[in-house]
Amino acid sequence: MTDEMALRLGTQMLWHALLLAGPVLLATVGVGVAVSLVQVITQIQDASLAFVPKIIAVAAVIWLMGPWMLKTLLAYATTLIGQIPLLFHS
Repeated sequence: MTDEMALRLGTQMLWHALLLAGPVLLATVGVGVAVSLVQVITQIQDASLAFVPKIIAVAAVIWLMGPWMLKTLLAYATTLIGQIPLLFHS
């Protein structure tokens, strides 16, 4: 395996990790900020009030985007497994 090939594989891995985790993280941050804003406005300081909406948001994002995430992950894994012979013969 050459340095260029290792760098390309590492870059692809990080890009796919960001691509798959991004929607879930963005939903969690968005809901967290919204709930925190509501807590500040209403002066309600309950820990479960911040936790439950985040869990619901994560479940909704995974339910809505799960098929796309799975297709993306399978395509990346298939490509990576297909490149195994190239890694040892170069």
